[in-house]
Formats: sequence, structure tokens, C-alpha cells
Amino acid sequence: MWLKPEEVLLKNALRLWVTHKSNQYFILQRRRGHGDGAAKFTGRLVGALDAVLDSNARVAPFRILLQVPGSQVYSSIACGATMKEILQHWEWLEQNLLHTLSVFDNKEDIANFVKGKVKGLIAEETSSRLAEQEEDPEKFREGLVKFESRFNFPEAEKLITFYSCCCWKGRVPRQGWLYLSINHLCFYSFFLGKELKLVIPWVEVQKLERASNVLMADVIMVYTHGKEREFSMFLDINEVFRIMEQLADVTVRRLLDNEVFELDQNLQQPTQITKRDLEARSQKEFFRAMFKLPRIERLHDVVDCSLWTPFSRCHTPGRMYTSDSYLCFASKEDGVCNVILPLKEVVSVEKMEDTSLLPNPIIISIRQQMAFQFIELKDRESLVNGLLQRLQQMNTSTVCPRNRDLVFGKEGFSNMNILVNQDVEDGNEKEKLPTNAEALMTSFHHTGTGNLDTGMTREQIKERLWMDHFAEYGRTVCMFRTEKIRKLVAMGIPESLRGELWLIFSDAVTDLATHPGYYSKLVDESMGKSCVVTEEIERDLHRSLPEHPAFQNETGIAALRRVLTAYAHRNPKIGYCQSMNILTSVLLLYAKEEEAFWLLVAVCERMLPDYFNHRVLGAQVDQSIFEELIHERLPELAEHITDLSTLASISLSWFLTLFISIMPLQSSVNVVDCFFFDGIKVIFQIGLAVLDATAVELCSSKDDGQALMILSRFLEHVRNEESPLPQTGNVHSLLNNEQELYPVTDIADLIRDSYEKFGNSSVEQIEHLRCKHRIRVLQSHEETTKQNVLRVVAPDVSFLHEDLEDLFDMFKREHFISRYWEGISSLVERHDPRRPYAEHYKIDSRQFTALFKLCSPWPWGSHTEVLAERMFRLLDENQDHLIEFKSFAWCLGNLICVHDYNKDLYSVLVQLC
Repeated sequence: MWLKPEEVLLKNALRLWVTHKSNQYFILQRRRGHGDGAAKFTGRLVGALDAVLDSNARVAPFRILLQVPGSQVYSSIACGATMKEILQHWEWLEQNLLHTLSVFDNKEDIANFVKGKVKGLIAEETSSRLAEQEEDPEKFREGLVKFESRFNFPEAEKLITFYSCCCWKGRVPRQGWLYLSINHLCFYSFFLGKELKLVIPWVEVQKLERASNVLMADVIMVYTHGKEREFSMFLDINEVFRIMEQLADVTVRRLLDNEVFELDQNLQQPTQITKRDLEARSQKEFFRAMFKLPRIERLHDVVDCSLWTPFSRCHTPGRMYTSDSYLCFASKEDGVCNVILPLKEVVSVEKMEDTSLLPNPIIISIRQQMAFQFIELKDRESLVNGLLQRLQQMNTSTVCPRNRDLVFGKEGFSNMNILVNQDVEDGNEKEKLPTNAEALMTSFHHTGTGNLDTGMTREQIKERLWMDHFAEYGRTVCMFRTEKIRKLVAMGIPESLRGELWLIFSDAVTDLATHPGYYSKLVDESMGKSCVVTEEIERDLHRSLPEHPAFQNETGIAALRRVLTAYAHRNPKIGYCQSMNILTSVLLLYAKEEEAFWLLVAVCERMLPDYFNHRVLGAQVDQSIFEELIHERLPELAEHITDLSTLASISLSWFLTLFISIMPLQSSVNVVDCFFFDGIKVIFQIGLAVLDATAVELCSSKDDGQALMILSRFLEHVRNEESPLPQTGNVHSLLNNEQELYPVTDIADLIRDSYEKFGNSSVEQIEHLRCKHRIRVLQSHEETTKQNVLRVVAPDVSFLHEDLEDLFDMFKREHFISRYWEGISSLVERHDPRRPYAEHYKIDSRQFTALFKLCSPWPWGSHTEVLAERMFRLLDENQDHLIEFKSFAWCLGNLICVHDYNKDLYSVLVQLC
């Protein structure tokens, strides 16, 4: 443990201590009689003395001293009960302090710096130790008082946590305290008689990353516009960086991404956010992404346990997650076993007798006459009680068991069409619009003629493999999901099972079972209405897989129209976005109409979050991640192509359409198979595999157009020789009408290579990257907004471009101050990126007055506020008590021009007021 620095005379201690390690500034010592076999009399005497002393009076057997060169007085800064413990402190000093001390010229500065750093570590260590049990209110209150007195924020600026650290200024570290609040990152230092205060709004942070500098192996870099700050020497840098990322993500999304802000209820009350809430939110985001669950799911329990896996005849260690409507399990080793149990399928939760072989076991039985045994559950009573309570609540609002059995029964999905057009509530029936009760592929299934026998044989072999797998691992949403099923999916799902397995893997089957008649109701309410969304849908209907006979026919077009219109009616915030028509077309080929609707819901709202909105933000974030992965996984390609943004932009259609728009249909459905099983990581890894396969050609390409042609040609020649469907190209290959011979790549080989070379990215890693890149993408949008506003305003004012930029930054900062704390200004609307650029930021009268005082060419006077108020009323033409940047810049520009022309005008204006 770290010790409050106390001076010791080394000369008098030589007989009691043995030096184990030393360097220029520190000495690690071991007390005689501990670990030396007590061979000497002195060692035996010291050991005996330590043994008989009261525990409070005993001296720790290991310690670290600070030595200032040339001095006989040393300071003890750490002690430990074991060599392992003291070596951890020694390694921390070597990694974080040893190289830093060389920048100091004065010996006293060295001693003061180290002592100050150790005191900060002691305070943080104590705070962390107490926080593990219960947050220490006294310690936090003390930090809060210092935070408020040092930075003078309003009371609503909630402090989340604080850490001892160093902020670097060039090569010189400044020891101090880092305060993380809901809207700001703050640093305070008082060192060698100099005070340093640093305040960085989270909304101005453009990038956070961990890096290394000349002196430190691990620092946190905070980038803002034109500036960067380095922080280091944290007791637990992993925790600090995690909290900083989460705070920056929450605040930037709350202030800059109105669409997501309204969806996530946890972001709407920033003054209620705590450190524990941030960690819980991060865990919840991972849980929902891991199992592809709805955003509304609240995570209740995360418990380490083991699950009996009959296929391996052993208990598999992992972790159980319970939420409002699900119980999920993920093995510790990725790919060994995952299980998703909708609570609506659970019949009973029972505790078994506790034995040495089966400690703390429970049995969970489901409707398909299956049972799951979990053991080694801590706090079993609380877990079981919570599950039983949620089961009871669910049973009060459950649908008819008959319908659920149809969806989840062993006979599969043959009777699913009974649910279509169902509306018998209260005995009332009304006429419904007709919907397709069968997948389009059943009516428009034209097989090839060349390899008919071979193709069908391959399909039959695949079907047999899947039937064997179902018999051992289950056939419902509650199946055991293992590496074996991943390999079967990578081979391509048989045509006859594709729609069924898409529903199971995405868990759209649960939505289908729990919402009978919902789709038919949406169709009735939405069809026949005309609006901007329906017009966009109509324009794109005939562009959806036009080469497929199902969409050369009114049957397919009508089904596509109904699904897209119904979804736009269900989710008006998304409405309709381009590429939804292409995705929905493929869903309709393999699923019944209502099933296709729920698959679309699963993709848009769970599996591809934020993809289908005004700015396709989610796709842009994943594009940015893809660019980083190219740097990391394909370094040789990254060296040859310095600007990877071109490759990332080319990949936008890959992410939005899951490769459907650029690969032949027979090949792209295999990609969709893998996507429904493994999620977005499949698109990343297949994209990397495509670039890897074309790397040699891309490195020799001369421009962006040639690179695009290389990728397009490769993807057009990705074939699925095992498909029973006729081999047809996509739209691009039909238009290109190429005659040259180009090598064909088999889709199964491409998918296999993607898993072998690039398939090691976990859901947790992707979610972390999304958090990191979301900040960059949103700030990039803000920069675009800024440049567009300046372009509109510049012709009407006389400011230089640099001055206008600074003025805009001040105006924007003042706008966000009104958004930081609820209740300060209820007039200022939320940031809405869908509004015209010039209307993104507005300020009220109070904020205008503050900026007027700051920017006015005249000195303040007793009438300044009156003048500012009257000018604000003059600028507020629509009388909404808010003005835009254009009006503010025009006003200030004219005032400066008039001031330069006639410096006595101010006195005239004052008299007029």
C-alpha cells in the first residue's frame, strides 16, 4: 500500500533492512528475518521481535524509499506484506515516475513532486477501496466542495468522480486532480506556487485515446479543436479512460444527436447520472448488442455461473444475464455456447438441492420440454425471486399459449400463416387487406438447368446436416448456439430453412408471437395515405431487385409496398430510408410477409442501430471503425493508400445493404445468413477479406475511380456454385455487360477466409470502437455545420474568416451552456440536425447580453444591458425570444463598422436608451 511520505535515516536502518532493488531515485528493501531463512543472529532477532509485537505495531516486511541524490534523509512512500505486492508498486513507479523525474533540475522539486503524487494516490486508493463496498459520502463531499470552489459552476453541474493525476505541459508534468462532471472535464493543480485550472466541455472533445509519449508508456490524450492535452499517472488508468469515454459519449449524444437522445431515457436527466449509472449503462449496451435485444430491455442481473451443455457432457463456465423479458447465457470462451431464453417461453424456475458436485443449482424449464441447469450461482435466492416475479408479471399480459406453440413448436413454422390477418379481439371482425401468407420464393423459385441434380443433392446434404444439428442442439430460439452452428451458417443455410433460421437468430420470432394482428392493423392504418414517405417508397419499389422475377410482378411489388409503408407508420422517426427497400426485398423472398416485417424491425431497431435515420449516423460510425480496422489488420494496404477515407466511403453500401446491392443475390444471401447469426462483425470481417483479396490490385491503382472499379468487379464475380438458384449477376454486372474473363471467387471461400483471418473481433470490442468513433463522426458533422453556416453568413458581414470562426465558436458555446442544466433556459430548443444549418444554434436575451458585453467595441456602462435588450428585441423578428447566429453576427459587424466610423455614436445611443 502507498504510505504518507515520512522521513527515515537510512544509516540507522541498515541493520534492520536489506536492499533488494534500487535505482537513481527509489530503493526497495526487505526487512531482515523475512525471506532470508533467518540465518544470521540479527535476522532471527528482528523476526522474533516482529512476531511477538501486536499486529498494529508490526512493521511491514517490504518497503520502498524515495532517495534524493546527495541526501542522507530518505522518505518511505510504500510498504507491502508480500514481495508480489511491493513489486506491483515498484513497477508502477518505474513505468510512471522514473523517466519523468529527469525533467526536474531542482532536488527539492523532485521530492515535492513524488510526495504530492503519492499523497494523491493514497487519497484515490482510499476512495476506490471504500467505493467497492459503498461510496464514501464524506470523501466525495470533500472533493465536491473543492470542485465547486475551484471552478464556480452552477449547482446543477453534477460531479461524477475525481482522480489524482498529472497534466503534461510540454515535457513538464503538473501534479493535480482531474474532475469529471456531466458536462466538463476539469483539472486543477497548485504546484511550486503556481495554480493551473483547465476546463474542457465534453461537447468540444473531438477524440479520446490512449497513447504514449517520450516519457510515459500510457497516457490519456484529449483532443479539442486545435489543441491536445495529456493526462497520466493514474492509479487505474483503465477505469479513468472508461469513465471519460462514457461521459463524452453520453454528453455528445445528448447535445448533438437529438434522434438518439429521445430514444434513450437514461440520457434525459443528466443531473441524475452517477458513476455507477455509467458503468451499468455500458454493461447494458454490451448486453443488448451481444444478444441483439430491443433497446427497451433493462438489465437486472449479471451473474457468473456454469451451464450444463449436454452436447459436451459437462458444465460450461460463463455468465448469466437477466432482463425484463429475457434470460441469456454467454460462455467465458467466445463461441463455446450462447443461449437466449425469452421469459415468455419459460414454464418454471426451480431451486435444486445444493451439493458439493452441484453447488447452488437451479433448473429452468421451457415449453419445448427442455430444461437448462445452471450451477455455482451466487445469491441464488435473490436471482430466483426476481425471475419468478417477472414471470408472474409476464403471465398477466401474455398471448394465447396456442399461438405461442404454433411459433415455437417442434413442427416449425408450417402453421405460421394462421396468425396473419388475425383480428378477433372482443369478437369483432373487419375486412382486412390481403397479405402474402407464403414467402415469395415459393411462388417464384426458378432453379437452374445446368447443375440441377448436383445442386439439389447439395441442398439435401445441408438439410440433413441441419436436421441432425436440430436434434442435438434444439430448433427454437432457445437452442444452444455454438461454434458448430456458426460453421453450418458459414456454409450457407438451405433455401428451405433460411427464413425460419433468420427469424430464430434475430429473435424476430418472439416479436411475431407476442404481437398477433399487429402487422395487419398497421397495414390497414397506413395503406392509401399519401405523404412524403409514401412517395419515396413508390419511387424505389421498382428499383428493388429488378432482376428477380418476384419483383417483376405486382404480387412482390405490393408486398414490398405494404411492409415498407407499415414500418414507416410504426416508426415515423425512421420512416423510410434508401436501402431499406433492397433489404426488405430479400426478406420477402425467404419469409412470409408478416415475418419479413418483424425481421425488418429487428434489423433497423436492434441489429443496425442508428443506421436508418436522417444522417445514417450508425453506418457512418461503422465506416469510421472500418477505416481503423484497415490500418490495424491490413497495414501494407494502408501504407500504399494513404487516404483510406475513399475505401471507407465505398463501403457505405456494404453496410447499408449487407452486400446485397453489389454481390449476386445467390452469394449475398449467404452473407445475410452470417449477419443474422453473428451481427455486424460479419460485415466488418467480410469487408476486410474483400480488401485483402484485392490488395495487390488496389495498391497499383492510380485513382479512386480505378479502386472503385477493382472492388466492384471483384464483388460482381463472387459466386455461389452450390446454390440451386440460377446464376445471375446484380444490376451493376448487367449494365456493365463485361466480356473479359475474370477469376471467380466462391462465397463460401470468402466467408471462411473472413472468419479465419478477421473473425476475432468481439462484440465488446466493436461496441467500444463505436463509442470512440461516434464522437468523431458527430464532431465531423458539427464542423460541416459550422462551415455551411459561415458560408451563408460571410457575405453579409465584414469579419475576416478567422474572426467569424471564433465568433461562431463563442456563440455555439453560449448556446450549449443553456443546454447543460435543465431549467436554466426552457426557451432554447433541443439540437435538431434536421433543421436548416443556420437554425441549429440559438440564444436567448440573457445569453445575447452576455455576448454583447464581451464583444461590444465600446466599454461597459450603466446602460449597456438596456441597449443589449433593445437590440435583441430588434433582431428577434419572429418574436420567439431567440435569435440565430446570422442575426448576431450582422448586428455585431454593423456595430463595429459604426464604431470605427464614428466613435461618438455610443454616447448618442446611450442617450436614446
